[in-house]
Amino acid sequence: MDSQLKLEETIEKNVDFFRDYWDIIFGIGFGIIALYLHYTHASVLMTTIFATIAIGSISVTISEIAEILAHRFGEPFGSLILTFSAVAVEILILFMVLLEATHNPEAVTAVKNGIISTFIVDLNALLGLAMFIGGLSYKEQTHNEDTSSSYTTVLFVSAAMLLVPSTLSVGHDAQNVFHASIAISILLAVFYIFIFKFQTKTHIHFFKSTARSRIFRYKKQEDEDIDEDYFFEKKSNLVNGIFLVIFLGFVGLLSEVFAKDGIALMKDLGLSTGFAGIVIALITVAPELFTAIKAAKNDQIQRVINIAMGASTVSILITVPVVLFLGILFGINISMDFTPLQIGALIITIILAWKTTDNGETNYLEGLSHIMLFLSYVVIEMFY
Repeated sequence: MDSQLKLEETIEKNVDFFRDYWDIIFGIGFGIIALYLHYTHASVLMTTIFATIAIGSISVTISEIAEILAHRFGEPFGSLILTFSAVAVEILILFMVLLEATHNPEAVTAVKNGIISTFIVDLNALLGLAMFIGGLSYKEQTHNEDTSSSYTTVLFVSAAMLLVPSTLSVGHDAQNVFHASIAISILLAVFYIFIFKFQTKTHIHFFKSTARSRIFRYKKQEDEDIDEDYFFEKKSNLVNGIFLVIFLGFVGLLSEVFAKDGIALMKDLGLSTGFAGIVIALITVAPELFTAIKAAKNDQIQRVINIAMGASTVSILITVPVVLFLGILFGINISMDFTPLQIGALIITIILAWKTTDNGETNYLEGLSHIMLFLSYVVIEMFY
C-alpha cells in the first residue's frame, strides 16, 4: 500500500514538473536537435520543424518570465513588459531572416511580410480568438474604451505613415524610396517615445480597467494563479532579467537556423514568401496568444486589449525602425514599401478593431469576425 502511494506521488510530481517546465524541455531538447540537423546538413524539413517548435517553446518560457515581472510591476507596465519581450523575439527572427538576403533576395520579401503579418496576427488571430473564447464564457466582456480609442488612433496614423514609401515606389527610383523609408522610420520611433510617455505617465488611467466591481475578483484570480514552487517565481527581478537575455540569445541562434532552412523549405514546397511571413508571425505571437486566451477565460479582457493592441503598436513603431537600421548596419538596404494587399489588410484590420472595441464591450461574434478576416488573409498570402 505504501509503495503504491509513493508511486502515485512520484507520478504526480513528474506530471506537475512536466506541466511547469514542458516549454523549457521542448525548447532546449528540440533546439539542440535542430542545431545538430542543421550543422550536419540533414533534412531541411525536419530541421525547420524542430527549430520552429523550439523557438515557439522557448518563446513561451520568455513569456512566462515576462508575465511574472508584469505581475510584480502591475499595469500598465506589466503589459509593456509582455509586449516588449514578444517584440524582441520578433526582431530577432526577422533580423536573422534579413541576413539571408545577402544570397537570397526573397528573404527581404519574407521580412516585410513578417512585419505586416505579425500585426495582422496580433489584431485578428490573438484578439479575435481571445474575444471569441471570452465571449462564449461570459457573453459580454467590458474594458476601458479609452484604451482602444487611443490605440486605434495611433495605428491609423502609423498605417498612413507607412503609405509614404509605398506611394513613392510608383514612379520613383529605389534610392528615393529607401531614403523615404529611413525618414518614416525615424518619425515612427519619435512617435513611439511620446506614446510611451502617454501610456506610462500622463494617461495611465486610459489603459486600466474601468470595471470596478470586478477588480477584486481579478486580483484574487491572479493571486491564485501564482505558483510559488515555479523556479522563476522564486527568483529576483535581476535573475529573471538575466534568464530573459539567455533565452533570447538561444532564440536568436535558432532563428538563424530557421532563416536558412525555413526560407529554402518554403521555396521547395512552392509556398509564397508571404506564407513564410505568416509562419514567422505565428511563432512570435504564440506566447502572447496563450497569455491572452488565459486572460479572456479569467474575464480579464482589458489585459487582452492591452496586449493585442499594444503589441500591434510596438510591432509597427519599433520593429520597422529597428529592422531597417539593423539592415543598414549590416549592409542590407530594406525599403518599407509594402504591397497594396499588405497596406489594405493593415487598414481593414484597424477599422475592424476600432468597430469591435469602440463601445467598451466585446462578444464572441466580434471575435469570430476577426478570426474570419485573419483566415481570409492567410488564404490570399498562400497563393498571392
